[in-house]
Amino acid sequence: MTSPKKHDVFQAIADKTRRDVLRLLAEKKELPISAIAAHFPISRTAVTKHLNILAEANLVQSRKLGREKIYYLHLEPLTELKQWLAFYERFWENKLSILKHVVENKEHS
Repeated sequence: MTSPKKHDVFQAIADKTRRDVLRLLAEKKELPISAIAAHFPISRTAVTKHLNILAEANLVQSRKLGREKIYYLHLEPLTELKQWLAFYERFWENKLSILKHVVENKEHS
């Protein structure tokens, strides 16, 4: 029996709620699920599902503290995303340079 495919970083950050969870954890360092859920207008169960997807992508990790599960960021997987974006950034820089050139030449004409 094969296990279901885990979510990758791109799938995990595709959802705004999950990006907001990551931002919250970046600001607060670590939080129990109850504190995370308090920041969102969705059920605790829905927040748990989002945290599970983030955990499958290895973007968050958790530890037990008494009866609570404490979540915190694990940012190493974002390196893959950063490298992917850096590759495409050069195309944006090229387009912006062309635009600058066009605008400057129109101003001088």
